[in-house]
Amino acid sequence: MKQLFIITLFLFLPVLLLSQETHKQTIRGTVVDKVSRVPMPGVNIILLNTDPPRGTITNADGNFRLENVPVGRQGIQISFIGFQTVTLNNLLVNSGKELVLNIALEEKVIVTKEVVIKADRKKDQPINEIATVSARSFTVEETKRYAGSWGDPARMAANYAGVIPVSDERNDIIIRGNSPIGLLWRLDGVEIPNPNHFGALGTTGGPVTILNSNLLTDSDFITGAFPAEYGNALSGAFDLKMRHGNNEKREYWGQMGFNGFELGLEGPFSRSDEKSNKATYLVSYRYSMLDALKYVGFDMGIAPKYQDLTFKIDIPGKNYSRLSIFGIGGISYIEMLDSEKDSTEWTYTSSGEDLTNGSDIGVLGLSYMFYINEKTRLINNLAVLGSRVTTHIDTFDISSTDPFPWYRETSSEIKYSASSHLRKKFNAKNNLGTGVIFDLYRMDYLDSAYIAPDYRIVTDANEYLSLCRAYIQWQHKFSDKLISFSGIHSQILTLNNTWSVEPRIGLKWKFADLHSFNLGFGMHSQIQPRMIYFAQSLMPDGSYISTNKDLDMSKSIHHILGYDYLITENMRLKAEAYYQYLYDIPVEEAEPSYSLLNSGADFYIMREDSLVNEGTGTNYGVELTFEKFFSRNYYFLLTTSFFESKYSGYDKIERNTAFNGNFVFNFLGGYELKAGKNNMLAFDVKTVWAGGKRYIPVDIEQSVAEGYAIYDFDHAFEEKYTDYFKFDFRISYKLNSRKTSQEWALDLLNLSNNKNVFMEKFDPETGETSSLYQTGFFPMMTWRIQF
Repeated sequence: MKQLFIITLFLFLPVLLLSQETHKQTIRGTVVDKVSRVPMPGVNIILLNTDPPRGTITNADGNFRLENVPVGRQGIQISFIGFQTVTLNNLLVNSGKELVLNIALEEKVIVTKEVVIKADRKKDQPINEIATVSARSFTVEETKRYAGSWGDPARMAANYAGVIPVSDERNDIIIRGNSPIGLLWRLDGVEIPNPNHFGALGTTGGPVTILNSNLLTDSDFITGAFPAEYGNALSGAFDLKMRHGNNEKREYWGQMGFNGFELGLEGPFSRSDEKSNKATYLVSYRYSMLDALKYVGFDMGIAPKYQDLTFKIDIPGKNYSRLSIFGIGGISYIEMLDSEKDSTEWTYTSSGEDLTNGSDIGVLGLSYMFYINEKTRLINNLAVLGSRVTTHIDTFDISSTDPFPWYRETSSEIKYSASSHLRKKFNAKNNLGTGVIFDLYRMDYLDSAYIAPDYRIVTDANEYLSLCRAYIQWQHKFSDKLISFSGIHSQILTLNNTWSVEPRIGLKWKFADLHSFNLGFGMHSQIQPRMIYFAQSLMPDGSYISTNKDLDMSKSIHHILGYDYLITENMRLKAEAYYQYLYDIPVEEAEPSYSLLNSGADFYIMREDSLVNEGTGTNYGVELTFEKFFSRNYYFLLTTSFFESKYSGYDKIERNTAFNGNFVFNFLGGYELKAGKNNMLAFDVKTVWAGGKRYIPVDIEQSVAEGYAIYDFDHAFEEKYTDYFKFDFRISYKLNSRKTSQEWALDLLNLSNNKNVFMEKFDPETGETSSLYQTGFFPMMTWRIQF
């Protein structure tokens, strides 16, 4: 408690240094047509709550500029004849960085009296205008502000309806009872591999994100019946976008916190007086906090080593064309060695293990957008993406302390991707999107394990495969109150020539000024995790054959019905009901309760062999979101989900999936107040209560007889651990000086120190099971500076 008091005192020492001078900053940006993305000249921009009123208009390139804006929360209104007026409230203006906005206006179908949209950024609505159900946008500020988010978009998304928390140690996104491997990650239009440090191949989560929120801009999160442009996914899509660097001045930032030590900079390549067509750069580097502290004498025990680099180069061209080059890369390594501990600290009572794990990821992408005419644009993407994992596990016990090589893996993937997307706006009522995507994978898999009484090669492959996709989607607005979309996505896997054709349709009907219904239907398919195709079966003569190469894609059908009520301009109630049927799921005759729908419940993907597409699954439930957007210095978000998630294996017996917790309650909120003329003090809380994680029990009697854990698969996932509960508290202080802004924050994670069960472990020597718990109370400091 004494240490916590000292930390808190240090955190708020700057409050004593309040300046009485009001600091100023610039708000500027670009206004575009929401569908065609063409910049709009002559748009009116008004800075709200000023006397006398202040404003400006966009120039020929759609750019605007408001100078000498006081720091703090500000609002602007954007209007243009024939388009819906938009009001953006509570924009956070800091002295250390210009606020650069990209604003999209939606054309009216019928031009009558003016329609004004006042919801703060309409965060419940996606940026992608085609997505009508189970989709919302989020701001980068939310990833930094929400208690317990750690600046991680995935952990922030865990607050949304339909997302199920599973572990403090990982950020896997479980949507509506689906496996996390059913999620699609996309960055600037390029589908990326698992964007996390210490992430296994085939998974989509990890303990520390590589994605840097300081480089992201507003993005979309979609949890079902997604539009036709998204494919090869069953549960949802995380459509992230990187912002452009400042094209007028160089800016810097630094940060220290859970995600590491960070340095970043951005700006134009040229410092000429020319204000248009400036090429910009944006780059950030991070290094592991715990590993860095170890080097300066603070030994925190196990110190994961990781570092990552993110960058983007943006080159505007003629006629609004734009060339972008972007990349993310991360390397990570960890050692957990029981051999260096006293035997009382081993993983088990009488035995231990040494584990070393390393993982690397790299993405390099190039995107070129140009306009065929003012209503038609073409976006071409090229990318190369790679990931690699190495794992060594040695075991030992009291009778034999020499390490025994139990598991080895060295696996990697490289993907070469090319895509082309055409967007055509015919008029205010109709717009079309179509595209093709080609992915070529080079795979090098090798892993083996000791399965008594011999070693067994699990995968051993060095092969290529390709996935070819095409889609077309159409949005039609019958009026400003009735909007529909329809589309078809198709894909073919060249490894075994399996294919799918997937229709999608959606409708949004605003039947009253404050009320709307939406519905969606979609068929979706996903190829299996690629290493699954190359899992090997051991034959009686000692040879191996690949028995999974003919697997079909897993498929699902989504049905969604939603209702939206805008109670006030800053308060919204949203409800959705859904039903999802999954089929052609890989299952195994030798283990009838097995299903690939449960993959992702652990840190890795089991490489089972001899699989067949005879499994099914169902997910259904209701979700409620009650949200107050930030206004009058506070906000809150309450989400509840009640659901069932079932599957059938080879034996056709319906069971709970590993993710069927049955319910989730989330609440988060915050209050912000001014401290002097330029500074702000904020308090944020988050609490979650969810059904416990389901598990496969250990067959105690057989395990004792055999001397190792044997699981009772006949009773798989019938029971679950105690309910998950967590309460986080965050207090932060923003200090604006003349040219610099700083933020200090203290996150008190799991403030109630609740013991949430992580897993059960079995000790074959004692015949007893014991619980391993997730992270208890943990204070975390963050400091950020911009200048």
